[in-house]
Amino acid sequence: MPADIKSFCVELFKVNAIKFGEFKTKVGLMTPVYCDLRVIVSYPKLMETLTGLLVEQLTRIKNIDILCGVPYTALPIATCVSMSTSIPMVMRRKEAKDYGTKKLIEGVFKLGDKCLIVEDVVTSGSSILETVNDLKAAGIACENAVVLLNREQGGEGILKKNGIKMHALLTMTELIGYLREADCIDDSVVVKVKAYLKEAQVDASVLLKTPSEDRLKLSFASRAKVAKNPVAEELFRIMTTKQTTLCLAADLTSSTDILNLAEQAGPHICLFKTHIDIIEDFHPNFLKPLQEIAERHNFLLFEDRKFADIGKTVELQYRKGVYKISSWAKVVTAHSITGKGVLDAIKASGEGAGVFLLAETSAAGSLIDEKYTKATLKLAEQYPDLITGIVCQSPLFLQNPGLLQLTPGVQLDAKSDGLGQQYNTPDNVVRDRGADIAVVGRGISKAKEPEITAEKYKSILWDAYSKRLQE
Repeated sequence: MPADIKSFCVELFKVNAIKFGEFKTKVGLMTPVYCDLRVIVSYPKLMETLTGLLVEQLTRIKNIDILCGVPYTALPIATCVSMSTSIPMVMRRKEAKDYGTKKLIEGVFKLGDKCLIVEDVVTSGSSILETVNDLKAAGIACENAVVLLNREQGGEGILKKNGIKMHALLTMTELIGYLREADCIDDSVVVKVKAYLKEAQVDASVLLKTPSEDRLKLSFASRAKVAKNPVAEELFRIMTTKQTTLCLAADLTSSTDILNLAEQAGPHICLFKTHIDIIEDFHPNFLKPLQEIAERHNFLLFEDRKFADIGKTVELQYRKGVYKISSWAKVVTAHSITGKGVLDAIKASGEGAGVFLLAETSAAGSLIDEKYTKATLKLAEQYPDLITGIVCQSPLFLQNPGLLQLTPGVQLDAKSDGLGQQYNTPDNVVRDRGADIAVVGRGISKAKEPEITAEKYKSILWDAYSKRLQE
């Protein structure tokens, strides 16, 4: 195999797939050597050789159900490997199309399938992780990646920390050594490249360096990988997979009505928000079917409790009593009025919850002022692993893409309910006010056909989010 790889490296050099000079990598680093493997699609024999080398590498990796090439250079490579091994392949789109099935992952697969990622060159591993994020959001397991070239600049370590083992055919040191051995380059180039590799190492912080740090310009898929709260990460993935930013407020007093609404709207929502203490016929047996509906339709249960008492009382309200909120609600809300005690109590429960902290409200005449809002945001910064996001009416935290903005008070038509609730249109709340998740209540729950209405809100909100990314 080493002899095959040596001759393959020389052929890459001959077709100008290996270039020397001054180039910029995807993560913004300047480099004296650049590998442009896109050209090999024009050389069938070279592609055949590469396929054989990769197939040999696959014999060292167990339990592969499907393959996925990182777009776009690795797609033809993965296709050739798939055809050579008869291992099925799926394709990941960089952006979901806005017509047809609107899928990010194309192809046939089952939940839990183990996918081998195929990539050409790894510097930081960011492209692999972007693909892994979308695959995992679709329910596909990812543990291994096979690559042609490891540039030895830190990508292997970054991937390992993110649960991906990289299997490389070749390192940059080996490539340069083979080219020198074949007199394709001289000693000065070898020295220059080795010095560069020693100095130009990257760490995980490079994954946060995006063209725009403004969360409004980043996709949910890319924000998922910087979310520090596990519930926020899960929400980002649900939103990406289902293409929905809709939270349904089920402010109903009948348990049967709530279950029916959850079943009808479930396919179109990411969150189902309850006020459990207004249910007139509540019984603990109501919770199990509600959880089953949430699991079946892939949305999270959200109890809008707005905890605001001393820590010990919040602990009891959260875990005890007739509702036992911590046992079923993945997300809750809290006020910051009583300070850290509220969050300490929820965190100490060890239930792995996500908290939306209330910084602004849609209620007319609210006493929340700018000082209170700023203090709430500072409190949220102290609990990065607990805070899922902020409840607010404006884009308060543009530079923290790992948090979600939840904005209530959304309806297509009404402007007020006469009881202090102020409404915004879906387009306005997403594009102008910065909402990541929009809360819709009576606009759906009181509709003649809740399922159709929920789907309508979902579509309008997702379209507004897509336009926001392009603005």
